[in-house]
Amino acid sequence: MISEPELVGEDEPGSSQDVVSGFDREPATGRRRWRGVLWAAGGALTASVVWATGVFAYGIGGDPKPDLRGYRVESDSCAAVELKALAQVVRATETEPAETGLDGIEHPALHRIRCTVTLIPADTAAQGGEEPAGWTESYEASVTAELHKETDPRPEFEASSTLTEIDGMEVTQVERVPDLGDLAHLLVLNDNVMQLKVVEGGAVVTLTLTAWSNYDTDDGEEEPPDEPPEPELLAYRAELISDMRDVMKALKTG
Repeated sequence: MISEPELVGEDEPGSSQDVVSGFDREPATGRRRWRGVLWAAGGALTASVVWATGVFAYGIGGDPKPDLRGYRVESDSCAAVELKALAQVVRATETEPAETGLDGIEHPALHRIRCTVTLIPADTAAQGGEEPAGWTESYEASVTAELHKETDPRPEFEASSTLTEIDGMEVTQVERVPDLGDLAHLLVLNDNVMQLKVVEGGAVVTLTLTAWSNYDTDDGEEEPPDEPPEPELLAYRAELISDMRDVMKALKTG
């Protein structure tokens, strides 16, 4: 015998509808189904509004490019770097011209140069570049300028202030420098290195001062006397900041 076809979704005693629909005993009328359609449409509309708000706030394709604030970093930028305040305080009567370092980068997302300046001590300069007998102090300053053209460098810059080691040297002191760029930090490292780092818009500029002692022996002298105390680099803090201001200005107008 052929029985009548079974209706799909027909309720039977003990079916799942009897178990889970106890919160609403209304019959499944067309009006109720239409309310569900309206709820679904409203949820989709809300999601669209949230998505549109996110696109408006953050921009399609990521954050906007950082403002370079007028900085220009080119292969000839080192020629504009003058460290007059540091040269005076360390008694360097001569400075070797700034030279572009080997770690320069020229890329659509990042442009970087590194300039180095050797500060020649007065005693050495007086003897035609030959170090006199005894202990002498030598200084070298370097400027690294970076232009971040695609992403904001500030989050990474802020994180770098928490480093305890840089290039194998222990960071012994970090302090905030007010009224310099958007954010500035002064770091002292244990190998006679002091570093001033500034971020302004998409530009990051670092000025590093390194000091070391040399001993030139007389003829027949076998061992040098006790090494003199290490230079107190924090004594040059004001000059480092002054020269940084000049460097930042030069990179904008040079």
